Amino acid sequence: MKRICMALLCAVMMIPMNAKTLVAYFSATGTTRAAAEKLAKQHDARLWEIEPTESYTAADLDWRNSQSRSSLEMNDPEERPTIKRCTDVTPYDTIYVGFPIWWGICPRIINSWLDNNEPQLQGKVMIPFATSGSSGIEEAEDYLRKTYPALNWKKGLLLNKR
Repeated sequence: MKRICMALLCAVMMIPMNAKTLVAYFSATGTTRAAAEKLAKQHDARLWEIEPTESYTAADLDWRNSQSRSSLEMNDPEERPTIKRCTDVTPYDTIYVGFPIWWGICPRIINSWLDNNEPQLQGKVMIPFATSGSSGIEEAEDYLRKTYPALNWKKGLLLNKR
């Protein structure tokens, strides 16, 4: 049954059944990590955490504080937090990119990862997925398509706890 469901999902998304899949994600509090782990297991995919050089603290994530790290990053479209380590994306055909929704879009660390890998991501199937307490993924999808138009973005997934 699982194989049939996977075949139908692949057919709908036009992904070859033997495609090599990567689930790359950023998680500030663990919620997106849990969704990424489940997604990777469902797709027999490699899991890759996009980690900032400096981890986010609770104070950094306080969106009500205009001087918190996350607020400052999200209010500067050019901000690119540094990433602890990179991954080789060339072996993969399909890449799920996961993140929590911040200010309606992806956190700037996702831009850092995409910027570092953009040439190697061209021609691959890119599927965003997100977790959010209240927002949808549509604004984030639009943002990614506009910011990285050379990438082959497919419809995103909102993977909140169910």
